[in-house]
Parts: sequence; structure tokens; C-alpha cells
Amino acid sequence: MSELVTGDAVVLGLRPARLPSRALAVAIDLAVVSFVFVLISVVVGIASATLDEAAVAAITVALFLLVLIGGPIAVETLSHGRSLGKLACGLRVVRDDGGPIRFRHALVRGAMGAVEILMTFGAVACIASLVSARGRRLGDVFAGTLVVRERVAARGSAALPPPPPWLVGRFSQLDLSAVPDELWLAVRQYLTRMHQLDPGVGGSIAGRLADELVARTGIVPPQGIPAAAFLAAVVHERQARDARRAFAGVSPAVGAVPAAASGSPAASGPPLANAPSGDPGTSRAAGTSAASGSSAAAGAVPGDADGRAAEGPGAVGGSSGGFAPPG
Repeated sequence: MSELVTGDAVVLGLRPARLPSRALAVAIDLAVVSFVFVLISVVVGIASATLDEAAVAAITVALFLLVLIGGPIAVETLSHGRSLGKLACGLRVVRDDGGPIRFRHALVRGAMGAVEILMTFGAVACIASLVSARGRRLGDVFAGTLVVRERVAARGSAALPPPPPWLVGRFSQLDLSAVPDELWLAVRQYLTRMHQLDPGVGGSIAGRLADELVARTGIVPPQGIPAAAFLAAVVHERQARDARRAFAGVSPAVGAVPAAASGSPAASGPPLANAPSGDPGTSRAAGTSAASGSSAAAGAVPGDADGRAAEGPGAVGGSSGGFAPPG
């Protein structure tokens, strides 16, 4: 993993491409460019059959420069660092700060590539890539670029660090309604990456975020609490509230049929699913009694031929998954 720092002091975690993947991408690009070069050379050779040798040599040199050197430069410029081979291998050329490349970067890479790849059959590029800590060839060094991997294995999001135990529940009465989502996102990003930052820079960012939270909530943290611990405690309190709000209306009785309205015969009787399996008539009688006693229990599920309650959304207020809806 290569940590690039942008002009906004944002650390980018990029995975540099190594020699095997880069060599495969270059081989694909050279195969395509060589095929195009041979095809154009045959067409131009047929068209220039009546010209002298000097004109044919000049046309050949021009084709070499335009197709084998100018072609990759144009493709990388227009695609922002993604040639056909790099697209197939999941690679991309970016600047040292992680931004997209421009024409001057592609021009330097293409000019150096003609020397270290075409003229030396890739020997110089391979040696430079093996020596470099980030797998860069000479063209990347002079152009200020880096080839990175775009397709990497998916990883879970970084977990937020827990607050100190003596701060858990300390801010249970705090009003968080005035805190915008942008501030929550900034706090989460800082907490998940604070160990990657310089201690001085991280402390200043934590202090600024804590001041914004104080201004939004109107609470002053206790003396001696680090700003990072205060942020972690407030975020923990918000997560706890979200969890309580999400699970507040979930009934603990999973699959239970809701009771019928007050005064109906089905309200006091046993659930239909509890009818004895050996007596098929019991569940049918219970279903008939519920249907005649109250319209609220008209959807009760009658038993099947074996006396078992049918599965499905037949009960009033029930769902197809068998969960009782929140009251």
C-alpha cells in the first residue's frame, strides 16, 4: 500500500502495480499497436509502390513515430491513463498526488517508453521497476506518475475506535439534532484514520471537530478529556440511539399471531397453531369460531388435513415472514 498525500493533506491509500501485471499490460498494448502498425504499413506500402526508396523510408519513420509512439500517448491522454492493456489488467496511470494525468505526463512516458521498452526490448524498464519501491519505470520517474491497481479485493470498512469506558453513557442527554450529516461524516473519517495522521496534525483536526460539535450541541466536554476521546464518545452515543430507534418496535415474539380485538372469542382462546395435531377437527372448529366471533379475526388460518396451521400471511396484521408488526 502506498500512501500518497494530496494538496489538501488527504492521505490516499493506493496499491502500486508490480512488474508482472505491468508487463502483461504492456504486452497487450504492444500486440495491439504492432498489429495496427503492420496493417497501416501494408496499406501505405501498396499505395506508395511507385515512390522511390527515400520517400518510402521517410513514410516508414513517420508511421513508426505516429503509431508506435504517438498512439500510446494519445490513448493515455484521452483515457486519463487507461490504455487497453491497463484496462484489461485493472491498472491506471495517475500522478504522484493521485490525480489524473495530462498530455505532458503521457508525452514523457511515451518518449521514455520508446527508449526503455522498444529499443531495449523492455530490459531497462524491468530493471527500473524491480529496483523501485513502488514499481516505477524511468518514464514514471521523469513524468511524476505512478501505475496503480484499480481492481483490488473488497475490504470491510474500518471500525470506529471505542470511547473510554468511563465516557460511555456520559452524553446520554445530549441534543444531537443540530449536528449536520457532513460533520458526522468528517468525524467518522477522522476517527477511522487518526492513527495514520501525524500526531500534531491529527490533534489540530480533532480539536477543530470537537469545537464544531460543542458549538452545535451547546455542551462543554469535561476538563482533561482528549478531543479524540470526546469525539468517539459522542459518535458512540449517536450509534446507540440509532440502534435503539431501529429496534424499538420489533416484537420479541417471532411468528406469533396478534391477538384479536377485545371481546372476541378468538382473543381468549388458544392460538390456532397450538391445536393438537392428532385431531383435525379442532383447528377447523377454532377457525370457524374465530370467523363468527369477530371480523378482526376473520383472517385466522385454518388447519390443513393434518391439523397443522397453514403458513402464510393469513393472520390479521401478519406478514409473509411471520414477524408481528410493531404496535
